[in-house]
Amino acid sequence: MAKFLSIPVTSEGNQLVSADNIKLIEQASTTTVTIVYGGAASQDVITITHATQSSGQEMRDVIQDAVVSAHQTMWQNVVTTVAPTKAVSGIAIA
Repeated sequence: MAKFLSIPVTSEGNQLVSADNIKLIEQASTTTVTIVYGGAASQDVITITHATQSSGQEMRDVIQDAVVSAHQTMWQNVVTTVAPTKAVSGIAIA
């Protein structure tokens, strides 16, 4: 069963992001986390833009922990709500 993260986005409500087929979750900058999906031949990247954090991997850890939590739930529980430590202003896919 597919798993999803429900991430609250300022002025947009919650958005669903796949928690499946993830290859890498990275704190790309102090204001973005990227999630890389797919294999060697084809990859999609989701960029989560959030309020500035001073340093470290705080938001990456929040997303990563939510993915782990999602996969630890029963198959009927397809959505895990994320409680970000910084306000999320946007989610984009490339």
